[in-house]
Amino acid sequence: MSYRIKVPAKTLPVDEAHMLSSLDHALHRAGDYRRPLLVGLGVLVLAAAVVGGVFYVDRQAAQKAQDLEQEAMRFLTAPSANDPQKADHALKEAITRYRQIVDQYPRTSTAPLALYHLGNTLVQANELSAAIEAYQRFLTSYSSNPSMAGLVQQRLAYVYLLKGDRDQAVKALTGILETPGTLNRDQALFELARLEESQSRPEGALAHYQELIKTYPNSPFTSEATIRTKIMDVKKSQESTPASTSTAPAITAPQKSPLAPPSSADKKKS
Repeated sequence: MSYRIKVPAKTLPVDEAHMLSSLDHALHRAGDYRRPLLVGLGVLVLAAAVVGGVFYVDRQAAQKAQDLEQEAMRFLTAPSANDPQKADHALKEAITRYRQIVDQYPRTSTAPLALYHLGNTLVQANELSAAIEAYQRFLTSYSSNPSMAGLVQQRLAYVYLLKGDRDQAVKALTGILETPGTLNRDQALFELARLEESQSRPEGALAHYQELIKTYPNSPFTSEATIRTKIMDVKKSQESTPASTSTAPAITAPQKSPLAPPSSADKKKS
């Protein structure tokens, strides 16, 4: 009697079957999200292209701004001092280049310095009102740079003084003291003191000089401020000292005028 060996049917282990089932579900879900994934990938590619394009445009703008600045500097340093017409032409060409930078490429790193130089060249050209506009534009657009802002405010004060507007000059110099991070506060104090002194206001001048001496002892303006303070102290002490009383002159008999008529006593003597 023969015996048959029963071969059990091949069945997948439970874990393997579960894994294949999960993979089928994942593939099915991936098929469902295929379109949104492709759309998202397209958006990422487009965003990268836009960023790259903006970076390329900014780089090109920065290069053009630097080229214009170099052209302006070449005009300003051209050896044309002996020819007034050539010097005036070079100054105008430099002004044109600086205007192109600040108008066409305001977001470049070259623009703030170009705007500052624009104001300076306009002062050289005696266009004071236009220089004031350039300096004020700098303070409006690039005030986040305190070191440059302080220098621009100082230049602005000088232009106001050239126009005879002392009040606006004082306002510009005071703005240096009120702006955190400025590097020329000592010079602003010195200039304010000199303005007060020129207006015959020694108290205000002394206050600025003393603040300069106390706050910035190593400043190059401190030595002159110390001298000016001593001079003003001497003047103040001299003014407060009462004048010495002078002795009254002796009263002398009035002399007769040679044209006066003779008196009666003189007639009797004669």
